[in-house]
Formats: sequence, structure tokens, C-alpha cells
Amino acid sequence: MAETGAAPLPPTPPARSPLFRAEHFVWLTARVLEQRRFAYHFLNGGADAVETALDAYRNEDGGYGHALEPDLRGPVSQPLHTGYALRVLDAIGRCGGQRVERVCRYLTSVSAPDGALPAIHPSQRGYPAAPFLSIVADPPSELLATGPVVGLLHRNEVWHAWLFRATDFCWQAVDSLEKSHPYEVEAAVAFLDSVPDRSRAQAAADRLGRLVREHRLVALDPEHLDASPVAPGYAPGEHHFPYDYARTPGSLARAWFTDEEMTRSLDFLAGEQREDGGWPVRWRAWAPGTALEARPMVTVEALRTLKAYGRPVG
Repeated sequence: MAETGAAPLPPTPPARSPLFRAEHFVWLTARVLEQRRFAYHFLNGGADAVETALDAYRNEDGGYGHALEPDLRGPVSQPLHTGYALRVLDAIGRCGGQRVERVCRYLTSVSAPDGALPAIHPSQRGYPAAPFLSIVADPPSELLATGPVVGLLHRNEVWHAWLFRATDFCWQAVDSLEKSHPYEVEAAVAFLDSVPDRSRAQAAADRLGRLVREHRLVALDPEHLDASPVAPGYAPGEHHFPYDYARTPGSLARAWFTDEEMTRSLDFLAGEQREDGGWPVRWRAWAPGTALEARPMVTVEALRTLKAYGRPVG
């Protein structure tokens, strides 16, 4: 063979891990909060840094605002923002103390007489919000907003006068579900996974799992999504999978699905990582900035779910 004088080609680099690719995506696109969360969960980062980043969204009334949930813009506190803040604090072991006492005071101030929270408080009026989120003067009580908050507070053994009324509302709402939609079911699971009455929670979860399967609220075969209906009002392709309901193996919702169904859904989740390292947003994107902010949030949660099930990410 003739000598060309060119240097030999370097060996083909090993495939970069999902975590390596996701890290690049997070540093490139994420808000400081999601950068800190990623560092905490996957890079041995500290909880203090996450808490400091979260403080930027906290208001004097004890609630959280400033588009913490990207689909609600503006500075005002909202139950959905505050619920997300509690999830962040729970994940870093900081869901307690005076901070959560202030949060409970805020939740009391915006709750209905039955203890329930609205999805959107009327104070959002005048600020941008996703068109699929209704802002009304007298919003209804919502399990969607109340269930995850109540579940997290019970999970962290927080006791507050408001919590008793809110828990009663959640039980009544869960027990009366005959028709539902995936996000409401997720909220019900978040409540049932942590509420103290475990035998009642197990019975309610069993009934809810039958409802999910009978009403086809879950895509059990990712290879044939065209056969799975999307809930009315949802975006095209806004399917929900077993891992959306059972975020960890310890969730009551895990029993709703066979090992094969769960494995298929986790394989699908792992395969959803895009070329840029991030995971896609399945709900309707209504503004460029909101989609950009939401993708790192979804990416962190996808990695946490895969890790919880023992899937290799690093």
C-alpha cells in the first residue's frame, strides 16, 4: 500500500451514555433550577444549591410563581407552581420546616371551603397562560392540583390544619371517579402512594387501575400508538404510558401493569432521548419559550424514572 503521509484515523469513540448526552443538553438549554436538580440527582451536587435556585420563584405569600411551571407566566403564586416546588423539595429531602409551614399558609389562603385547591387561581388573569388552561372567577375544586400536594405533605409527615380538609376532599374525589383523564389519574396516584390509610389506598388504587385499563387511558404497546386513543382536548401524540403512572417500582400503580408491559414502556422511554440529548415534550407547545423551558424538566424526570427502575443511564 502506498504511503500517503496522513495520520491514521483515530479509533471510533465509544457511544456516549444517555447521561452524558443529557448533561450536555441541560447545560445548553436549562434554567438554573433544572441545572441544579440535574447536578443533585446525577453529579453528586448539593441540596443547598437546588434550594437556593428554587428560592428565586418564591413569593412573600409563601407560594411560588414566576413561571416555575412554564405554561403559567407572570409573577403571581399559583397552586401548580407551588406543587412543583414541593416536588423539588421532596426530591432533595427538604420538604419540611418553616418553609413548608409558609407553603401551607399559602395553600390555605387559596383553597375552597372543602379544602381543595383550584388548578388556576384567578390571580393569573392578566398574565400569559397556555390557552388550554382556563382562568375563571370562581374556579372549581381540582383533584389535579390537590392530590399531588396532599400526597407529598403526608409523605413528609407534615401536619397542618388545612391538610385534614384537603385529605377528605381527595378521598371523596378519588372514590367518586368514574370517568377521568390521564393527568387526573396521575394526581390520584400521587395522593394514594403517600396517604396514611394504606389499606384504603390499596383498594382505591386497585379500582383506579381497572378504570385506566377499561377506559384505555394508557398506551400499552408503544409500537402501535395509532391504536391508542388520546384523551379529548390533548395534543396529537400526547399518550400516557405505564411509567407515567408508576414513576417508581414502589408505586401502587406498578401493579396495574404486567412485567412485559412495564418493560416495553421503559424501553420506549429510553429510546425517546433525542439527538440533542433531551427528551421531548408531549403536551401542546403554545410558545417557543415554554417548550424550551419544559424539555429539561422532562429530561430530568425521564432519567430519574429510568434510574428508579435500575436502567443504566450513566
